[in-house]
Amino acid sequence: MLSRLTRPQAVAVCALPVVALIATAVFAPLPFSLTQPGMTANVLGENKGTPVITVTGASTRTTTGQLRMTTIEATNPDTRVSLSQVLDAWFATDRAVMPRDSVYPSGQSTKEIEAHNTEQMEQSQDAATQAALNYLDLSDKKVKVTLKLADVGGPSAGLLFTLGIIDKLDGDGSGGDLTGGRTIAGTGTITEDGTVGAVGGVALKTQAARRDGATVFLVPKDECADAKSELPKGLRLVPVTDLKGAVKALVTLEAGKGTVPSC
Repeated sequence: MLSRLTRPQAVAVCALPVVALIATAVFAPLPFSLTQPGMTANVLGENKGTPVITVTGASTRTTTGQLRMTTIEATNPDTRVSLSQVLDAWFATDRAVMPRDSVYPSGQSTKEIEAHNTEQMEQSQDAATQAALNYLDLSDKKVKVTLKLADVGGPSAGLLFTLGIIDKLDGDGSGGDLTGGRTIAGTGTITEDGTVGAVGGVALKTQAARRDGATVFLVPKDECADAKSELPKGLRLVPVTDLKGAVKALVTLEAGKGTVPSC
């Protein structure tokens, strides 16, 4: 025989599974990664005591100013991220929540992911070197460029590597520095033909750039909206789509004459 529940009893009984679901959601791991502004490195200088760019087979310039590649830091692929952590990061301006699959390849172990990121970095360095030499009409049979950047993976430093090589070898083409003595940061992949590609995480990278003294940030044009979403005060965005446009923007900025693109 079934007895009829009073309304308070019925509410209490119905509430039990809801509470259980909430508790499970709060403590269960979620398929997200938490990200924040990472380190930056001046590609014209040294990283951990080693020059980032080394050129043999051609004379190089003594440069002033800085070209800083930027990164984001993400929780490890095997880190358990809870709902409370996601909510906390969601409302923070210096952190972001990203689907884990957008940060790390799915179905791979930590070692496999590290190997993948290292391979992407090596491919990016090769493309950056070739793009710079193509721009300067130099042969890779006579000029050798070595790029070293410790503890960084992925392809997003490509544009800055290329600009660094150009500044080391040719500057602005008229005896001056490509940077104009400024601290310039940026991000973007690059292909051998000089095409600049999007990378993700630019809102956090702009914060890393400003933190480390940059006043200008080169951003793939398609990511202007993301870059503006949390733009730090005092940082100027310059959108780029290819290497020629990036160099032209920096030369125009240095000269103080002409129009520099803006987001």
